[in-house]
Amino acid sequence: MAPPQGQMRPGRQLAVLGLIFVVLYLLVFFSGGASGGWKDRLEPRLGLDLVGGTRLTLEATNTVDGKPPTAGNLEEARQIIESRVNAYGVAEAEVVTEGNRNIVISLPGQNRDLTDVGSAAELRFRKVLKATDGSGAAAAPAPTPSATPSGTAGPAPSGSASPQATTSPKVSASPSAGGQGGMAPNPSASASATPSASPSAASPSASAEPVPQSIEQQRKAVEQKVGAAAWAAASGLQAPADLTTDPTLADKLKPFGTLTPQEVAVLPVEMQFNVPTITCAQLDKRPAASIKDEKQKAVACESGAKYLLDVAKVLGTDVKNASAQLDQTSSWVVSLNFTGKGQEKWTALTREAFNNEGQACDQTALGQDGKCRVAVVLDNAIVSSPEIQGVLTGDSQITGSFDNKTANALASQLRYGALPVTFEPQEQQNVTATLGDSHLKAGLLAAGIGMLLVIIYSFFYYRLLGSVIFLSLVLSALLVFGALVVLGRSIGFTLTLAGIAGMIVSLGVAADSFVIYFERLKDEIREGRSPRSAVPRAWIRARRTIISANAITLMSAVVLYIVSVGAVKGFAFALGLATVLDLVVVFLFRHPIMTMFARTRAFLSPRVSGLGRALPARSAESGTARNPRVKEA
Repeated sequence: MAPPQGQMRPGRQLAVLGLIFVVLYLLVFFSGGASGGWKDRLEPRLGLDLVGGTRLTLEATNTVDGKPPTAGNLEEARQIIESRVNAYGVAEAEVVTEGNRNIVISLPGQNRDLTDVGSAAELRFRKVLKATDGSGAAAAPAPTPSATPSGTAGPAPSGSASPQATTSPKVSASPSAGGQGGMAPNPSASASATPSASPSAASPSASAEPVPQSIEQQRKAVEQKVGAAAWAAASGLQAPADLTTDPTLADKLKPFGTLTPQEVAVLPVEMQFNVPTITCAQLDKRPAASIKDEKQKAVACESGAKYLLDVAKVLGTDVKNASAQLDQTSSWVVSLNFTGKGQEKWTALTREAFNNEGQACDQTALGQDGKCRVAVVLDNAIVSSPEIQGVLTGDSQITGSFDNKTANALASQLRYGALPVTFEPQEQQNVTATLGDSHLKAGLLAAGIGMLLVIIYSFFYYRLLGSVIFLSLVLSALLVFGALVVLGRSIGFTLTLAGIAGMIVSLGVAADSFVIYFERLKDEIREGRSPRSAVPRAWIRARRTIISANAITLMSAVVLYIVSVGAVKGFAFALGLATVLDLVVVFLFRHPIMTMFARTRAFLSPRVSGLGRALPARSAESGTARNPRVKEA
């Protein structure tokens, strides 16, 4: 017999719920990304705090105006960093953006140093125009090549932080092309070698170059710090100062030795080079991207020598491919393959350096054979500065004291391009697998205890109705678990300890909805309605409150997810997910199953049903009523 028109059909809603379960778990077991045995397919994607691994947070910085990068630049940087991480052969690495300036790299199950993947990798090829001592000693620039020791392949490795390397062509233009490194200046040279007639000499006023307003403001702050006398003396230098011949100048320039690397970075290029109290110790620690502008000259150090570098005429974008290889001597090298236009630029640069066109290279900057050197500059550091001994028309190599790891790391940075944004590592967290396993057990134990307490209270207070609560919580847990597995494969959602906390909080939200419904049901029975008619009436009235309460929780989770970062975002997502699925269970299981229970004899028993004193009170009222008929809704 069909139910009367307008009467609820609980079987239909339960069938819809069953269909949702079937579809969800078909996705769990057979969707894309599902592999391994049945047990493996049931494993959700767990965060680092539960399985161990490495997490690195990179913050975008801007040395000019401090503004956050654009969304497009941040996404481009994320993709490049992800390519670099994948080049390590790391499986299941996660690289995501957080907020408007952070990128978070997560490697589950592995502990390794990831700070290199955030380096800008701005590759520049710059001609060395001048060289001087960068140790801060009271000495003049290096002497002419006649005083330079011969027979060495590069600057003496006196404290260089980067691998000493030389650039050599695969197809050599001459038997020794590119295989010789330029000489570093000799700190003990005499003062007579001070250059002054070079075409690359500093401009009379170092502060006259156009600069962004914020940089100009920072320079004024530095000028106030060092004093007007020191600033005027430094601005008037046309070449590196010889402090041995003018002791008073040493006193004037002494305040520059107290500047921080950040303050040194905003000084004019010529001032950084000419002031001897500005040392390589300060220059090497300048913020990232301090010499990023390829259209400006730059100052950088190599092995304690301070170089004035020309504008960059070959960039990292001119490199088509970079790979780590073993050369004929079984040494690791980084092979560079240029693009079509890049090869033309490289050939033109080597021709210019080989012929020293316009006598741009000062005597202090020439190699042992009297040729210009070209510095290979990566970010703020000089990787190598080889003397160019021929016009190079083929590909080149960066060779030197590389091992397999460092050569592949440099090749990866160059191959995937320079980051459009400069990053500073903020925090690297290493979690061991043992600690992650203990976190997981503690989280599951807390969730189990919370669920058990709710169930115990439900059976104690609501008795038969407690079984509805128990079944609802079990179904909610199964829905949440299946959703976690599917979301982990489809959008990369990882369950963290904070996410488990969000699900535990959702248990309280679910318990509130039970209390609202059941207490409303008791009120309807006390008002004189039969249990069977009170169920739909109580549902209509409690439904609004339940939806409102869950909607507020859901909105809170959404707002928290939008404005937060890190673990708090995982908490918000888990709380919102569990709240939505709880609403599904409320509409498709709880109300239908209550409608079915209302038709049973046990539901009419106060001792069994858990309705407590509501049923006896209703019986007493109906017995004393003048009209014995039961009030129906």
